[in-house]
Amino acid sequence: MPRNSTEKPSRILIVDDHPAVREALALRISRHADLLVCGETAELAEALQLVSETKPDVAVIDIGLRTGSGLDLIKQLKARGETVRMLVWSMYQESLYAERVLQAGALGYITKDQATDQIVNAIRRVLEGKIYLSEAMTEKLLIRIHGGTTLGQSSRPEECLSDREFEVFQFIGNGLETQEIATRLNVSPKTIETYRFRMKEKLHISDSKELYRRALRWVEENH
Repeated sequence: MPRNSTEKPSRILIVDDHPAVREALALRISRHADLLVCGETAELAEALQLVSETKPDVAVIDIGLRTGSGLDLIKQLKARGETVRMLVWSMYQESLYAERVLQAGALGYITKDQATDQIVNAIRRVLEGKIYLSEAMTEKLLIRIHGGTTLGQSSRPEECLSDREFEVFQFIGNGLETQEIATRLNVSPKTIETYRFRMKEKLHISDSKELYRRALRWVEENH
């Protein structure tokens, strides 16, 4: 529920690599007197700085950032002991990332193809310290917990990848070369090659061309 008009508005930080998306979300939020956009950025490092400086109540975070990743940002904010509550707003299907972001420390996940009013509902729920997921995803997680399975035991082979391997896999599918991925994630090209090797082992893939085809197919199927 919206706050009483005498209370200070809740502060919202937007972290997304698309300027038009940030602008549209900021406009949507500005229509609600109890919500205030206190900052926006496309960069992981700047997001960390803005959280320290502006003290947002909620950070709305995309998975893909201009530098780094939303998943990394969530983990770093939790490691630093920041009290900001986090909601992921992404173009990727909820089934792919929801469990990963919850494990990292976010309170919710909403896809960008949902009605724009839903993002405000999601923000309000996270402000209350509650989990925000679709009914279908909530049921899926409850069934998984009831059955005693965890991420990595799914029938989807890609779920056996670590969070960082999964990010690199996504970048490969989007056509980025090793050096580009290294720059985005602020690691060495050698580290990316190590991730490539591990992914091929886990996915039972023999060469880099097959890894690229697998990653490309994943991206095409899940956008």
